[in-house]
Amino acid sequence: MSDAMEKEDKKPHYHGHRDRLRERFLTGGPDALPDYELLELILFMAIPRRDVKPLAKELLVRFGSLAGVLNAPIPELEKYDGLSENSIVALKAVRAAAFRMMKQEVMNRPILSSWSRLLDYCAATMVHEQKEHFRIMFLNKKNELIADEIQQTGTVDHTPAYPREIIKRALELGATAIILCHNHPSGDATPSEDDIDMTLAIKAAGEPFGIKIHDHLVIARNGTKSFKSMGLI
Repeated sequence: MSDAMEKEDKKPHYHGHRDRLRERFLTGGPDALPDYELLELILFMAIPRRDVKPLAKELLVRFGSLAGVLNAPIPELEKYDGLSENSIVALKAVRAAAFRMMKQEVMNRPILSSWSRLLDYCAATMVHEQKEHFRIMFLNKKNELIADEIQQTGTVDHTPAYPREIIKRALELGATAIILCHNHPSGDATPSEDDIDMTLAIKAAGEPFGIKIHDHLVIARNGTKSFKSMGLI
């Protein structure tokens, strides 16, 4: 037997599987792979000398979905023996790239023409958060999104918001309208009385300066609620 044949025989069994995955991905695109195989594809670039199929399936069971794995807290991912720092960085880099791409699809564009993309972006970036985050999106006179900022991070069921600081920031940016957005880690997107009172306070603070609130979105696992659609503003 030649040396080349001996080396081929000694290749781990998963090498052929990886080659087939790459080929299917390149020819058929991401839709050609189920979630666990797409996760495998990401992992085996960071873990070149191990069969990562069992790890990919284990992570999907633990975190419920591919999005759940990518959004999992780093301390939770560190509990898995098979996940090195390089592997976790790879997962988080994929997540960051996806979010940045979604953000670039809505920035500096009229909101009315990209509203569904804006909703998708807000949901993707906030629905898996374990604490409440209060996000403000600032718009110019053309209703173009000019800034997107997380103003506050709170607890599992409360985020402070300061109307004066919000309007001050809008004036600094030259914004004429804002969209408020926060998440409910509980999974229920129904606005609370505090949410409603806070929104009305921000609206009142902006009125003397001609700054309008276009909407307030509440993001949760059971969906997204719009104050405007609910007639709350």
